[in-house]
Amino acid sequence: MKPAHTLVTVGWGLLVACGPTSRAPDDGPHPSHAVVEAGEERPGGGATVRDTSAQAFSRPAPSLSPSRLSAFGAGEALFEADWFAAPDSREDRDGLGPLFNSVSCEACHFQNGRGAPPQGSEQPTVSLLLRLSVPGEGEHGGPRPEPTYGDQLQTRSISGVPTEGRTTLTWEESSGTFADGEPWTLRAPVYVLSRLAHGPLSPDVRLSPRVAQPLVGPGLLAAVPEESLLEWADPEDADGDGISGRPNRVWSVRRGRWELGRFGWKANQPDLEQQNAAAMRGDLGITSPLFPTEACTAAQATCLSASSGGAPELDEGKLAALTAYTAALAVPARRGHDQPQVLQGKDVFHRVGCARCHRPSLETGEVEGRPELSHQRVWPYSDLLLHDLGEALADGYDDFLATGNEWRTPPLWGLGLTRTVSGHTRLLHDGRARTVLEAILWHGGEAQAARDTVLRLSRAERDALLAFLDSL
Repeated sequence: MKPAHTLVTVGWGLLVACGPTSRAPDDGPHPSHAVVEAGEERPGGGATVRDTSAQAFSRPAPSLSPSRLSAFGAGEALFEADWFAAPDSREDRDGLGPLFNSVSCEACHFQNGRGAPPQGSEQPTVSLLLRLSVPGEGEHGGPRPEPTYGDQLQTRSISGVPTEGRTTLTWEESSGTFADGEPWTLRAPVYVLSRLAHGPLSPDVRLSPRVAQPLVGPGLLAAVPEESLLEWADPEDADGDGISGRPNRVWSVRRGRWELGRFGWKANQPDLEQQNAAAMRGDLGITSPLFPTEACTAAQATCLSASSGGAPELDEGKLAALTAYTAALAVPARRGHDQPQVLQGKDVFHRVGCARCHRPSLETGEVEGRPELSHQRVWPYSDLLLHDLGEALADGYDDFLATGNEWRTPPLWGLGLTRTVSGHTRLLHDGRARTVLEAILWHGGEAQAARDTVLRLSRAERDALLAFLDSL
């Protein structure tokens, strides 16, 4: 029998260069943002470090207490450690799988950096995973898993358990020009699923590719008061500016209640503990107190009967250490924030409307016993809210209140160090954009007007905008 194949093409939006002027639609008298603001060179506030090396995203926040620094080190060791199939002589790290995508957190978040799609069609999808769902609501209003393969396609497995399938990737290209005649090219991914071990996927399956996000200052994002995020939300666009950011409401497993979503591409996790525990189960097959069962469906008998590394495999202490590590990660300082071209680009960033979603700065609240996170003015360039980015980036994947067109505004801090840390410059939720400029051109929906304005910018303005983003 031939293996089942599924072909999934991520759709195109219409990208057309606008008129011949480089002026924004709302141009006219407006305050200039080409000035240095107090504290912006230290985007993490007291949790800022001066490091431009490949380890820039891996440093602890300065002035951690000895106990916090010890917990950071323990969590870092867990983050970097390889896990092994049970039973294994390394009992503290056995329990991998039965199904998994990687053997460690570090394998996807290399040096705490950004994941990328495979460079060739035959390479494995290590730091890119495929979410699966079907229409309808799952438990607590979350996505409804695909009935045979669950909520994620697992491309690796332990001995004796078949992998769920294989993913290969090709690209469809489109091109256009800026108003000044300079050409641009975009590529849309096409996913081919093959060697499906348990028969075809549901005919109405929704597939959402996700690359690993960079881990820059997550503890600071967790410390932003909920009331601040709700204050910025404008779900009905009451002010008429075309921007309708709104919060996601997700289920907290630990507390058994609905809470504000902050983490994940669709803000589908309420806190760092649950984000970490969900990734351990989904990506490594490691159970925890929050997710104590393996990610096997009823159709996967060998998966259900595989050996376990314990119940749970990641105990409360290890989960706490992993959470302490991610919460204490620092933010690298800005580079060249006061240079004339960077300040010009900052003004362009505001003028074209990018700052309406990528909110430059915010204040953290009180975090008991964590002065490095408390009452800090930080500059993540995000509002942590959901925004409709249009059909070109839509995946059709509903995630609690997030629709298939909506994505959490990703923080931009650390953006300019992407190549240094991660070894590439791939951006967006599936890594389709090869450059920052490509990422901008993929924006639609609420960001359509800003993207169209960028198409009309002069070369000098575009260069300034990119210089500013590279300084973050």
